[in-house]
Order: sequence, then structure tokens, then C-alpha cells
Amino acid sequence: MTNIGIQAAKYTMLVLIILYTLSTYHYLRMKTHRGRNVACGMQLFCMFALHLTGYLAIILYTNETSMVYFYLVQVLFFLLYLILFRVFYKKASRLLLNNTCMLLAVSFIMLTRLGPERAVRHFIITAVAAAVAMSVPVIVRRMRYLWRFGWIYAGVGIVALSAIFVFSTVTYGARLSFDIGNLFSLQPSEFVKITFVFFVASMFQTSISFRRVFVTTAVAALHVLILVASKDLGAALIYFIAYLLMLFVATRSYFYLFGGATAGSLASVLAYRVFSHVRVRVQVWRDPWMDAQGDGWQILQSLFAIGSGGFLGTGLYQGMPEKIPVVRSDFIFAGISEEFGGIFAIALLLICLSCLLQFLWISTWMDGMFYKIIAFGLAAVYGAQVFLNVGGVIKFIPSTGITLPFISHGGSSIMSTFIMFGIIQGLYILKQDEVDRIEQEEKLKQRRQTLYAQGYETSAEGFGKPGKRARRNPSGRRTDQNG
Repeated sequence: MTNIGIQAAKYTMLVLIILYTLSTYHYLRMKTHRGRNVACGMQLFCMFALHLTGYLAIILYTNETSMVYFYLVQVLFFLLYLILFRVFYKKASRLLLNNTCMLLAVSFIMLTRLGPERAVRHFIITAVAAAVAMSVPVIVRRMRYLWRFGWIYAGVGIVALSAIFVFSTVTYGARLSFDIGNLFSLQPSEFVKITFVFFVASMFQTSISFRRVFVTTAVAALHVLILVASKDLGAALIYFIAYLLMLFVATRSYFYLFGGATAGSLASVLAYRVFSHVRVRVQVWRDPWMDAQGDGWQILQSLFAIGSGGFLGTGLYQGMPEKIPVVRSDFIFAGISEEFGGIFAIALLLICLSCLLQFLWISTWMDGMFYKIIAFGLAAVYGAQVFLNVGGVIKFIPSTGITLPFISHGGSSIMSTFIMFGIIQGLYILKQDEVDRIEQEEKLKQRRQTLYAQGYETSAEGFGKPGKRARRNPSGRRTDQNG
């Protein structure tokens, strides 16, 4: 009976995420508010139904009543997050809001299946991160002088990354994070990538001269070099990709684009020769069977999991994702592919792609160069992170140790992703305010013209305040009431 219920849940979740994905891209195609509201309503229905189905399967298999309470607390979190965000930010992007909840729902289900204790901790961190990030859109909306603090962003970023050498602990051969009071660990690179984007946007806000580009590139290179010295090469690669793309968008110079790509390629060759763990990852990527019981074990288990899941998946608790090292963070996509199936995993990637498309659309929609580069830079960071994580899991590229945003376990990753999405929401709301102002001015202009055609004088504001009644004399000239 349990196996039948789990298989039924598997197919139900598969149908629901397909319907959710279709609704997502239907939303992107819709031009009317009514069509978008229908698509958003379908998204929310599929998200809550998928979340319920997943936890019904977990409760059926574990037979633990504590999972019921855990599920209900999560539902309360989703309802509060959706309602409060819509109350405080009526003009926010509902697509990004719904996608955030959907990705978190999948994360909660998978992490609970892998271990309830860590799932509870992950949920608490997520709730705190959501509450903190709730204030980000209003900061972006109200503070119009964020572009003035370029060197402050750079200084904060360099100091935070340098602190890794003093306080950090070595994790898998790299200096990534440091502990705070034995409560949680902080990974500075996750937050500095946001200040890094703001720094680059501030520098290119006023000038794109060769001197400004040279100075900005030098400071950006310092960020990357600190990460390389910490052996956090995955984060260094994200910073490099983001800067190169932001530089191209600001200058529209193919010389900088191809020159930077060439320099990055040479730096990759140098890193391969200098760092032994880079050589190991490349060799494992090329032939994991050469050390199947050692360094190649992780990628082989990931590929076995994806292959055993097939298109439809094995179902919750029917696979062995716990056999994959670091499955909760770096390789959670492999666990999802095994138990939820390849089709489910592809739909999940399409949801991530829709977030990226929304980021890029907002970037093209913004007028100011500062906001345009910020939106594009955050899109580059988000897109690079998803690509590097999934690419390493499926052996498309060497593994980089990057988390999957909103899905992987990791407090710093969750918090920084919430902040990034909050910044994008703030830019979206800021542009909506401008659009509403322009529309209001157009309506007032049309009203003035209508009143003038009817023979009334109007105030400068155009609120239809009646003036002196005008009439025409026999000669056809307009006169006031006194003739």
C-alpha cells in the first residue's frame, strides 16, 4: 500500500510541476492583467498541491505525526510570505514571487526526505532570510543615491573576503566560511557578489572611459584573486563571468569581451598548473573511473542516481540519494533527478530559466545605466550559479562546489539569493512607479485637452478646475464672460 501511494504521489507531482511550468511561460506570453492573473492562480494551485502531495508521501512512508506539524508550519510560512509581500508591494513581480515559493517547496520536500533535522534547520534559516529580505525592495525603491557608494561597496567586499584568511575553516580543501558563535557559519563570498555587482554598476554609471574601465577591472581582479587564493574557484568563476558580461553591457565593446574571455582562459590554464585540487577535478571530470573509489566516487554516484531515476524517477524513498557525497548542497539536483525523475528536473530548470528571463527583461526595461547594470549583473550571477551547479552534477563541466539557488541546503546561499531577488523586485517596483507616473501625466494631459476643447480654462496641474466660461463672438474669436 505504501509503495502504491508513493508511486501515485510521484506521478501527481510530475503532472503538477509540468502544469506549473506551462503556466509560468504562459504568464510571460500574456499582455493583459487578466491573463497573467489566471496564470498566477494556476501557479499557486500547482505549488500548494505539489507541496501537499510530497509531504503526504513522506508522512505515508515515515508514519511520523511530527511531519504533519512541519508541513503545516511550512504552509503558514508560504501564506504569510505571499500575503505580506503582496500587501507591502502591490506592484511586485508575481512571477518571481511564485517561482521563489515553488523552488523552496521542492527544496523542503527533498531535504526532509534526506533528513528531517537538517530540513528543520534549513526551514528556520529560510524563514529568517525571507523576513530580512522583505525590507530590500523598499530600500531600493526609496534610496535613489545608491550609485554614489561605489568605493564603499568595493572596500566592504575586499575586507569581507580577506577576513576568510583570518577566521575561516578549511572545507574540502578551500577556505569558504567561518563559524559565528557555534550557531551557524557565514560564507562571505555569497554576499560579496551582491556588493561586487553594485560596485561595478556604480563605476560605470558616470563614465566608461578607458581609465575608468582599467581601474574597475583592477579592483574586480583583486576580488577574484582573493577568492583564488582561498581556493574558492567556483565563486571566483562567478565573479569573473558577471564582471565580463557587465563590462560588455556597459561599453558594448567586443574588444573587452573577447579580451576578457582570452584572459580568463589563460588564467584557467594557470590555475590547472598551480592548484593540485583543480587538476584532480579536471582529471575526474575527464575520466572518473580512474579513481572510482576515491575522487571519482562523487560524480559516479551522481551519474548513477540520474541514470537510475530515468525520465519518471523512482519515487520518494525509493532511490539512494544519500549515497551521493554532499547531496544536500552541491549535488541536490542529482537526488531530485533520481527520485522525482528527469522530466521533473528539466521542468525545475525551466522554472530557473524563467527567473533568469525575468531578470534580463527588467534589465532591458530600466532606463538608468546604474539600475540596468545591476539587474543584468544579478542575472549573470544567478545564471552562472545555476549553470555551474547543474553542469557539474551532470558531468558537463568539472564540479565547482556551487550551490543551487533556493534549493540547496546552505544558510548563506539562501540569504544571498533572497536579497538578490529582493533587489530585482525593488527595481521592478521602481519602474512600475515610473510607468504609473507617466500614465497619470498622459491622463491629465488628455483631460486638459478635453476641457479646453469644451471651452474651459484649466489649471496648470490639469485637474479640471473650471475657469472663466469662454464663448465665441460673431467674428469667431474666443472671448471671456465679460466679452
